[in-house]
Amino acid sequence: MKTIAQLSYIPLETHNPREKVQEILEHLAQFEVNIEVGYLSTTIVGHPDVVFEAIQELYKIMALETTKFRFHVELLSPEAGVDIN
Repeated sequence: MKTIAQLSYIPLETHNPREKVQEILEHLAQFEVNIEVGYLSTTIVGHPDVVFEAIQELYKIMALETTKFRFHVELLSPEAGVDIN
């Protein structure tokens, strides 16, 4: 089974939010998930254990590197036709 998660990271106290978002995307690329970067959010698809590990690690990084932020996580059920093996 594969889990689909939609992630939105909003650094609130920074002069360059795009740089902070790019850093998080670089960390996310280390996980075995499919990544689709959108304008306001990023969608990841992968094994549930890996997706939840990625979310946890990203949160830890955000907490260490950003004073104030919002991190929205939305979990979606797999769509028909999505490879769930």
